[in-house]
Amino acid sequence: MRRSIVFWLVGLVLAAVPIQETLGQPARRADPVRLEPQRAGQTDVYILSFGLWGPQSVFESEAKGAARILEAQFGSKGRSIVQFNTKRRAGATPQSLMAAATAAGQVLDPAEDIVVLVLTSHGAPEGIALVAGRDTRLVTPGDVRTLLDRTRAQHRVVIVSACYSGVFARELADARTLVITAAAADKPSFGCRDGATWTYFGDAFFNKALRGERRLDIAFEQARGLVTQRERREGFDPSNPQIAGGSQVLERLKIR
Repeated sequence: MRRSIVFWLVGLVLAAVPIQETLGQPARRADPVRLEPQRAGQTDVYILSFGLWGPQSVFESEAKGAARILEAQFGSKGRSIVQFNTKRRAGATPQSLMAAATAAGQVLDPAEDIVVLVLTSHGAPEGIALVAGRDTRLVTPGDVRTLLDRTRAQHRVVIVSACYSGVFARELADARTLVITAAAADKPSFGCRDGATWTYFGDAFFNKALRGERRLDIAFEQARGLVTQRERREGFDPSNPQIAGGSQVLERLKIR
């Protein structure tokens, strides 16, 4: 990650309005969100995939690609929402994220179904950045917990592709919440380049490992090896991707 972005994120941590102050507000001029209803007696997987950093197109591309691959692996066609910010469009705002989580919560069965939340952006030790036009926010683990709770799902998966994203594993993981992150809480990750299709972690996890392996924990181990090899080959200090919690979630995914 470029040094200028590091300094920008430090300033964001100090100055940005916490996203929780706007998450509870109603969405303004939000596009209607339609999801297929859950099927009784079957564990349906609902996917919310958000590319949060508008100035670089890699995060839009990764949010879209991650959703496509997750849909294919878990039979989630019609049960996914993808939102992203670009240089010209603010599509993933605090209000639209909350509207997406609410839409999922209105159709899923809280005890039976699973929500997968994907976040991709630049990160800081305190959270992940959201840049939608002139609106800049820091999405913290507490904010993500608010989104997850709004879905009402008791079993959740959180996948964060960002520098320092291990903070989400540390704060959110438990038996019903599986957290997968691109880096440890004290490490940057790599590949955040405008025009790229994937970040290094996104390429290793979604584009390579998960295409051939439906088990999230096994795909993660494969991806961790791939991304570490690439980082060392290119002279980077390894980002040390993390996985934590989710024992009950993995069991539900195994038997669905």
